[in-house]
Amino acid sequence: MALLLSLVTLCCFLGSTQGQLIEGFYSSTCPNAEQIVSSVVREAVSSDRNIAAVLLRLHFHDCFVQGCDGSILIDGSTAEKHAFGHQGVGGFEIIERAKTRLETVCQGVVSCADIMAMAARDAIAVSNGPVYAVSTGRRDGRVSNISFASDMPEVGESIQSFKDKFRQKGLSEKDLVVLNAAHTIGTTACFFMTERLYNFRGSGSADPTINPTFLPELKAKCPQNGDVNVRLPIDRGSENKFDSQVLKNIRDGFAVLQSDASLYTDEETKRVIDSYFGFLSTIIGPFFERDFVESMVKMGNIGVKTGSEGEIRRVCGAFN
Repeated sequence: MALLLSLVTLCCFLGSTQGQLIEGFYSSTCPNAEQIVSSVVREAVSSDRNIAAVLLRLHFHDCFVQGCDGSILIDGSTAEKHAFGHQGVGGFEIIERAKTRLETVCQGVVSCADIMAMAARDAIAVSNGPVYAVSTGRRDGRVSNISFASDMPEVGESIQSFKDKFRQKGLSEKDLVVLNAAHTIGTTACFFMTERLYNFRGSGSADPTINPTFLPELKAKCPQNGDVNVRLPIDRGSENKFDSQVLKNIRDGFAVLQSDASLYTDEETKRVIDSYFGFLSTIIGPFFERDFVESMVKMGNIGVKTGSEGEIRRVCGAFN
């Protein structure tokens, strides 16, 4: 059963910008906003279950570049969405669909940045994950440039690089672990697996952290010189359900992505993973769902624009 969590106590995170976001921001100006977004997400996921993971990833990628301001949605040859670090990011049409419906009932009220935050929350809910409240009031940014996304975390980076990039956003090692656990749903392409399976760090062989019983399975799905567009579940054995199985896989050497596997090579992040499987963890915690929600809320408030900052776009793919 989904867990309903109250997050009012987090409203002071990241200083005054977080305090300007509130639950029910649109309660009087567009009272059906959240239901409309939820309806669009559920329709999309009913047609393609992978859309849930796509929307979750879209929100993450937006927030890590210039903050959660919808800059990744802007179209144009030099726009942020075309950055190398945003390869494979999608879901733009889902956000635009929700925006179109909202504009018919409350024109110029709901920001695209807020739509993405709500859509990510709804994507988690439809995947049997925790249900939680999203504070809203974000405004859309007026800048989107490919160069600003040059420092996105990437699959092949070292764990230290990941930790440094998360710290720069005000996120801890624990946030790094639980936000990466969003890989509990969704798929990846063999394109991101080739080096790990056949030439890990220039060795000419596979990543030694892969469980020996798992390696043949991965190579069968992603053969050398095969189709790099073939997709495989990121969370082996639980790809369509939001749960902590992906952390068990990381611990046991069944991580699909190198970036996930690296979390168990660092003492700090390893300790976080192990904490969810301790003898008394199911009784006294830590509790994965609660921690995931807290980290999502923190991430969703990175560099937000509120008040008179930014704008409320008429369409999400273009500035006003």
